[in-house]
Amino acid sequence: MNTAETIASIGENESLKRTISRLNASSSALVGPGDDSAVISAPDGRFVVTTDTLVEDHDFRLDWSSAYDLGWKAVASNIADVAAMGAVPTALVVAVTAPGHTQVSWLEAFADGLRAACERLAPGCGVVGGDLAASDQMVISVAAHGSLEGREPVLRSGAQVGDQIAVAGTLGRAAAGLTLLQSGNSDAVSAYDELVNLQRRPNPPIAAGVAAAVADATSMLDVSDGLARDAARIATASAVTLQLDPMQLQGFEAVLEEAAMAIGHDAKIWVLSGGEDHSLLATFPAGAAIPRAFKPIGVVVPQGPSPVMLGAQPLPESGWDSVRG
Repeated sequence: MNTAETIASIGENESLKRTISRLNASSSALVGPGDDSAVISAPDGRFVVTTDTLVEDHDFRLDWSSAYDLGWKAVASNIADVAAMGAVPTALVVAVTAPGHTQVSWLEAFADGLRAACERLAPGCGVVGGDLAASDQMVISVAAHGSLEGREPVLRSGAQVGDQIAVAGTLGRAAAGLTLLQSGNSDAVSAYDELVNLQRRPNPPIAAGVAAAVADATSMLDVSDGLARDAARIATASAVTLQLDPMQLQGFEAVLEEAAMAIGHDAKIWVLSGGEDHSLLATFPAGAAIPRAFKPIGVVVPQGPSPVMLGAQPLPESGWDSVRG
């Protein structure tokens, strides 16, 4: 194969053929790629569906992330939303718009990233269809589907006064990786490559979503835009206040202190406002056994003037805004 071939030179059909050949199958697909639509089984008659879009120079930079990284990230960011409903990811539909000069080898590496993320994060989930079109800018759009397996979905609106607040996964690490990349400090980027790589390839705790649902979580969401902003979303939807314990967050801050000092940043800001870890924030009934993957970080209290409190202080809704940036 000529590695210099572009999607424009070989056309849509051949580009898709080479891409699809690298993908893994979905165990829930009755009809996979190749027809006008895929057919996915939904054993209990219901499924969850979510979508997300990554836009070049807004959500990612091609000089920071490889095609493989972007394939991985596109999967991780979407199936985390499925997991946050207490569902098991089953199938993905992926659409890509790219400049005509994009090399086919880039598209193949992107497909490899899609496949690897599915196999690692959600075995049995796979890409069942999508679209490829030409544009002046790279845009990646994914729709993810999941099975509730007979369980009720876990919504944002179910938190109750007295519930325990807990998080599964990391906080602030992806934001630290992004700040390192933005710093232009190549020595720091190399020294803290684990944080940078987590920014490029998030590792959400997908299985913890089902574990939380089985443990009767009263609310849950994917921490994609920062703990402060996403906690406020649960608080607002549930008409309560989430009171976070700063002592319980110190462990998340401690692992970031060295990197923060290296580039003159505040680790606490990463933990409270940093997005893209795609951890799961959930609430559980008082006294309930919290799944092992979750760490308690606070308690739900009656609704007050601030949706989220950090100890006795109101916590502003800082974090990522997909429209404002």
